[in-house]
Amino acid sequence: MTDDIPAAIPAAIPTDSPADSPADTLRSVELSRIGPARFKATNARGGETFFGTGGEDPDFTPVELLLAAIAGCSALDVEAITHKHTSSTTFDVRAEGHKVRDEHGNHMTGLRVSFAVDFPDGPEGDKARDRLERAIEMSRDRLCTVSRTVQLGEEVVYEPVSDR
Repeated sequence: MTDDIPAAIPAAIPTDSPADSPADTLRSVELSRIGPARFKATNARGGETFFGTGGEDPDFTPVELLLAAIAGCSALDVEAITHKHTSSTTFDVRAEGHKVRDEHGNHMTGLRVSFAVDFPDGPEGDKARDRLERAIEMSRDRLCTVSRTVQLGEEVVYEPVSDR
């Protein structure tokens, strides 16, 4: 473990060791239809979020949830690393990209995550500022499971399940 990585983060990094069991690594959500083109997602801890097609309702679209997941994952990494010394005075993250349809079907291109982070003046703020760029790189290159999965291009298996 390096000094740059808080103790809470390495545990989230899969080790691919034989000791890892599916129960240790499995993450899941359950979806339920709550109306026309509207769904509720529930995690194992009981947390809920809602999504749909956009338009008149305020729900996120699936693409917006993907962008929020990428930004949120990296924000948590960067905050954990930089806030070892002091709390930020500003911490805003923006994720964006273009939804396109081409010969590869629908997908996102030009994904970008931008950080606007400020720390207080003084030696502790200076330490946090000095770690900011490296923290972003660590999140991008190793820590953020969401963006790493997008970057690496993991296969998604679809399977029909019926109660009949």
